[in-house]
Amino acid sequence: MAGLKPQLAEEEHGFATIAHGQEWPRELVPVATFAEVEGTSVIAQMAMLEAVGLDHDGGWAKISLGYVSSLESVGLTARFAQALTEAGIPSNVVAAYYHDHLFVPWSRREDAMDILSKLEAPE
Repeated sequence: MAGLKPQLAEEEHGFATIAHGQEWPRELVPVATFAEVEGTSVIAQMAMLEAVGLDHDGGWAKISLGYVSSLESVGLTARFAQALTEAGIPSNVVAAYYHDHLFVPWSRREDAMDILSKLEAPE
């Protein structure tokens, strides 16, 4: 079995919301967006969120799993969520087409990397 191959982004990230009808900042290049009832949730580098003047919840590290996951895989999210939970590390997961991405507190990024590096991906 191959490892999850976690990759830690160097930049600190944050979460913000752009309300429906609010003008989208031209310079904003998000890592991810999601349309919600309250507005569009945005995940981006904190420096970018600050540069465009969006209120945000910052202090998150982005860890991308190098393991290519299937949209139909069962138990992968539970596997790393359980390991992080046991260490008291909160995580926000974004499942994309090829990879899963976790956002963990910036101050716990190295702990999370150690834990994820020891996990193995499902066959």
